[in-house]
Amino acid sequence: MGKQRFVMKCGGSTLAALPDVFFEDLRSLQESGVEPVIVHGGGPAINETLGKLGIESRFVNGLRVTDEATLDVVEMVLAGRINKEIVRKLQQNGAQSLGLSGTDGKLIVAKPVANADEIGHVGDVVGVNAALVEGVIGLGYLPVIAPIGIDESGQRYNINADTAAGAVASSLGVETMIVVTDVPGIMRTVNGEKRVLPVVTFADIEEMIASGEIYGGMIPKVRAAMSCLHGNVKEVRIVDGAAERVLSRALTEGDIGTRIVRA
Repeated sequence: MGKQRFVMKCGGSTLAALPDVFFEDLRSLQESGVEPVIVHGGGPAINETLGKLGIESRFVNGLRVTDEATLDVVEMVLAGRINKEIVRKLQQNGAQSLGLSGTDGKLIVAKPVANADEIGHVGDVVGVNAALVEGVIGLGYLPVIAPIGIDESGQRYNINADTAAGAVASSLGVETMIVVTDVPGIMRTVNGEKRVLPVVTFADIEEMIASGEIYGGMIPKVRAAMSCLHGNVKEVRIVDGAAERVLSRALTEGDIGTRIVRA
């Protein structure tokens, strides 16, 4: 049995807003021998930059329609600005980190999604260069990965960050993936009050999507969480990044957020 390792998925805007105690918790986990890997998104920052450049943002089923001009912006914002902001923030808090894009060393190999004619350069992950991530961890750095994919011909793809995180988690053989959000977990209204569900199964999720209890941007989040529950990944935990000692609690005490399991 190797060291404890986990993959954390976080939106760029969520990560920027997290309190210093979150990063201190992450550093103390790293110092105790836990090996974190971060895969991040950056939707709001991409929308903002596209807006400044006068390029319209369009979505189909929660995925960004990505033409060549949009792809340039997606790569610039994710692999440039957001990735380096996260690396700086980690280092300011004493966590040694190294930023990577999925195109570096063919870290995330992708192919076009089935409806590429409709949404452009959006990719599905077909492979992850786990040896590269292992190498970065072996050097004592926390890998911070931007979800840009590449294929054998060198074409870039915009990859949904949840999907990318699930693929990285599976390829590294980690048992736990933590999705850090600005919500405390998957909520359900019970007797007129909203409560966090401690555990949900695939069947529960499908039922809640059908009933409209899970809607909007939460649907791709939970679907991606479900899609990464293969290989060695046993559970995905959705947590609120602003909660105290959120990562330590998610990994050791398990008393926080919603745990998604197969059945």
